[in-house]
Amino acid sequence: MSPTLRQMRALVAIARTGSFTLAAELLNLTQSSLSGQIKELEQVLGVKVVERNTRRAQLSELGRELYPLFDKMLQDLDGAMADIANRKALKKGTVRVAAPQMMACTLLPEVIAAYRAAYPSVQVMLVDCPVENVSGRVFSGEVDFGIGPERDPAAEIAAQLLFEMPFVLVLPVAHPLAGKDSVTWGDVNEHPLIALQGQFTERLLRDVALNPYNEVTFMTTALAMVNAGLGVTACLPYAEPMVKLYGLQMRLLREPELTRRFFVYTKSARSLSPAAQSFADFLFQFVAAHEWNIPQS
Repeated sequence: MSPTLRQMRALVAIARTGSFTLAAELLNLTQSSLSGQIKELEQVLGVKVVERNTRRAQLSELGRELYPLFDKMLQDLDGAMADIANRKALKKGTVRVAAPQMMACTLLPEVIAAYRAAYPSVQVMLVDCPVENVSGRVFSGEVDFGIGPERDPAAEIAAQLLFEMPFVLVLPVAHPLAGKDSVTWGDVNEHPLIALQGQFTERLLRDVALNPYNEVTFMTTALAMVNAGLGVTACLPYAEPMVKLYGLQMRLLREPELTRRFFVYTKSARSLSPAAQSFADFLFQFVAAHEWNIPQS
């Protein structure tokens, strides 16, 4: 049988105060209850730990040996419990989120800034990476969760829909297509299309008959090329801040109106920390409340 936490706290309190009366007040106990805790401790150990006299309560030789051990154990435990309470109350904590480059330089900084204003003690660390690496970062445990387009399902990764958005055309303000009442994918095929490598272009080639003029790795490269008058590109509305930064405009693409879904990916066998769950919830609320300016015509 081992000493209980109450018994250890009783010994530490007596060691600090040298008095049953003061120790009882410190622990918010009656003197009889405190004495009972000490007696139980002595019964467990089989030896005396406190020497009582009319003036002071002094620790025995064994009590003096136990005091620093009990004190250290209680401090470590109290510190751990306080840390858990702080994390649960979002007074501290770190959240790591993986996201593709374009989302990492448009939507997520806005979300993180808004979240920080509400929870300034929680640190959100953004891991920008190629879109195909998002799930791997989640699986390895490098991040708490990731955000990215739909992927083939995996047993180890859980996916929750974050949003579904239509593809939009990005073009210069003075581009010939800017004056059309409605822009179709067929219209796009009449101009040099700068597309992204990977599943982005694979889907466009599958769903509409396109012949990309150039395929690049990053959307920022595509936007720079469009800004230089080298063609047009397609993206999702969340990229609006970067589109505006390049002085370009977005137009909804029709016939057909294609959409792409993005998900929050988590590791199936791992629960999110209170801070990570809080940020994930905040992200869903932010996206649901946000309005993207997509010109319809």
